Amino acid sequence: MTEYNSVVEDQKNLLEAEEWAKKFKCIHVFNQDTLSSMWYDNRKNDGWVTDVQYNSGLVERTIHKTNKKVYFGKALQGQELIEYFHRR
Repeated sequence: MTEYNSVVEDQKNLLEAEEWAKKFKCIHVFNQDTLSSMWYDNRKNDGWVTDVQYNSGLVERTIHKTNKKVYFGKALQGQELIEYFHRR
């Protein structure tokens, strides 16, 4: 049965990393028309916005005027997520 220990440990690490990835790293509320210094930003005229950066690397922007959501970047997954989780 010990041959499965590494498989079980890998799955445990993945589940922990996936749970951590869902949590937010920071929240930033600002007027995008006057402040456009966000490193991920490629939209310049959204007005008042709320940007939520998740531990996975994904950034979700809510545009207050329209309540529309826009996403920047991509969420890390699998082994890449596990490695990033353990570095943090």
